[in-house]
Amino acid sequence: MTLNLPEKHFNIQKDTDGKLIILDRLRHKFVALTPEEWVRQNFVSFLIEDRGYPAGLMANEVSLIQNGISRRCDTLVSDHYGRPLVIVEYKAPSITITQNVFDQIVRYNMVLRATYLIVSNGMTHYCCRIDYDTGRYNFIPEIPQYSALR
Repeated sequence: MTLNLPEKHFNIQKDTDGKLIILDRLRHKFVALTPEEWVRQNFVSFLIEDRGYPAGLMANEVSLIQNGISRRCDTLVSDHYGRPLVIVEYKAPSITITQNVFDQIVRYNMVLRATYLIVSNGMTHYCCRIDYDTGRYNFIPEIPQYSALR
């Protein structure tokens, strides 16, 4: 499926059941190739190759505890001190980005307190920056380069 991201090439194979699997470059293992996973792998490659995000500061499927419930954030990008800097939430291309999707990433951010939140379904991408000093946020028209994040 074509996404609204630069075209990338991936290691895609079939598992023993004949289902497609894709190599996750951050987890270093093959995972089921679902529509959401296709978005994740393309977006992670975009961040690394086109926006200069260091792969060593990124992780997929990061566990966190929110109100006593175990959750997983899709992608977490840290700063050079290991502090959460960016949280990315993915949806399949067929899923419309709604307020519920933003509510989900905001709940994760109550625990992680990242400065940037990104939501993508592979076709539409939203990025906002949170200013904890003023309690405000603003949407950014493009996904910023890693070097521009503060």
